[in-house]
Amino acid sequence: MGPSSARNEQPTDRNPEPDPLGHDPDPEPREECGVFGVWAPGEDVANLTYYGLYALQHRGQEAAGIAVSDGRRMVVFKDLGLVSQVFDEQVLSSLKGHLAVGHCRYSTTGSTTWENAQPTFRTTATGSGIALGHNGNLVNSAELRDEVAAARAEERADRGAIPASTDSDLVAELLAVTAADTGVEEAAMRLLPRVRGAFSLVFADEQTLYAARDPHGVRPLVLGRLERGWVVASETAALDIVGASVVREVEPGELLAIDAGGLRSSRFAAPEPKGCVFEYVYLARPDTSIAGRSVHAARVEIGRRLAEEHPVDADLVIPVPESGTPAAIGYAQGSGIPYGQGLVKNQYVGRTFIQPSQTIRQLGIRLKLNPLRDVIRGKRLVVVDDSIVRGNTQRALVRMLREAGAVEVHVRIASPPVQWPCFYGIDFATRAELVASGLDTEGVRRSIGADTLGYVSVDGMVGASEQPRSRLCTACFTGEYPIPLPEEARLGKHLLEDLAVPENASGAASGDPGPLSVGYGAADALGRP
Repeated sequence: MGPSSARNEQPTDRNPEPDPLGHDPDPEPREECGVFGVWAPGEDVANLTYYGLYALQHRGQEAAGIAVSDGRRMVVFKDLGLVSQVFDEQVLSSLKGHLAVGHCRYSTTGSTTWENAQPTFRTTATGSGIALGHNGNLVNSAELRDEVAAARAEERADRGAIPASTDSDLVAELLAVTAADTGVEEAAMRLLPRVRGAFSLVFADEQTLYAARDPHGVRPLVLGRLERGWVVASETAALDIVGASVVREVEPGELLAIDAGGLRSSRFAAPEPKGCVFEYVYLARPDTSIAGRSVHAARVEIGRRLAEEHPVDADLVIPVPESGTPAAIGYAQGSGIPYGQGLVKNQYVGRTFIQPSQTIRQLGIRLKLNPLRDVIRGKRLVVVDDSIVRGNTQRALVRMLREAGAVEVHVRIASPPVQWPCFYGIDFATRAELVASGLDTEGVRRSIGADTLGYVSVDGMVGASEQPRSRLCTACFTGEYPIPLPEEARLGKHLLEDLAVPENASGAASGDPGPLSVGYGAADALGRP
């Protein structure tokens, strides 16, 4: 097994310019990443991974990468941009092998740089390669960073600085260090119990594909079967696109290993399920199933419950496309008010390498949504959206609908008020920027200019998922964090960039801004794509 690896050596300063919607003052909540892995001798694994990542593109649009092994060497190709921008037929045809790891990224730890694109790659002291993709966010990154520094201090040769600044790179580094003595599988069994937070990992050496899920199962990860191999992916929709049948979910606290000897399962921790309820609300594709429950069906049921909890006299129910559509259908079914399309979404507005002018930025929400005036004029509208984060999008939307002739605008939200930042892989902003953290429902209603405002209850949302509340994480709505958080000085999106040297845990900044003020949208949240 040779240690050969190749990377797409693009200039590291080639950062895409912000897209027009990057200046939208209320970007949607973003999830960190999508992961995909395949072990299938005789199949075109690079193409399968490309299609799998394409199905997971909604989970991350900043960067994409694929690592492929032919049993002797591993090649990694990654770059900033969408999956379709990073890969073409020429690149994919050069990635030959029997196993692959793929990743599409939206950053919640570390900046948007080429180095932080995944899969991240490390070479062990014995010359074997390790490629790793991570979905989620760790809460003990500072502790792991100290562990990496200590391990490097024990080495005789200076391996240079870690070029990336993500929690994922710390895991890959520690895996590589430990695997030199034990092999990758045993290294993972030793390391993963020390990793705290949300992680769905897909990683590989030259021979074996691995998948692991944190003991709480915060982020989804599923196992699928091909005629000549196995697939693991963030969502069942990615299995569908490559023709794989769903076998089961990777269990919380489980490590899977897949190679020529078959599939092996090991437990590195006792399961304590706390799946992210926001996957049902917004993050996952509607054609995905989580814990046996159709995401689309859950969203329709949320809409029905929303109609029961917050009825109103109106003429038409319209969604904010696309994420509000299933709940709007449910609201119409539950209320008996006709469902209609009142907003048209521009499907092609997204990430671009063109710097928008100030004029284009000022178009704001109209770049993304435009009203159907003949449908809206003279109507009392129920407008259904998935969530309110800062409230600026809803404020602009209500104003736009009134200008288009709506006589009443009643806003209904298919999730409870988002009041707390997420530390497990959703890119919300700081608590101070969350509108519902400082205002009650009536205050938010006045802020966005709606005639009425109603959120689904936590119980209604949880009930629609058909999961026991004890098995779900609702921290962003309730502030009840299932995985303990460290002190604030060792949290934050750019923590690892700020830690030039291992930081003393007591080195908190002066002028503490208050409990849980940090988040993973933080300083640049308003300029994110």
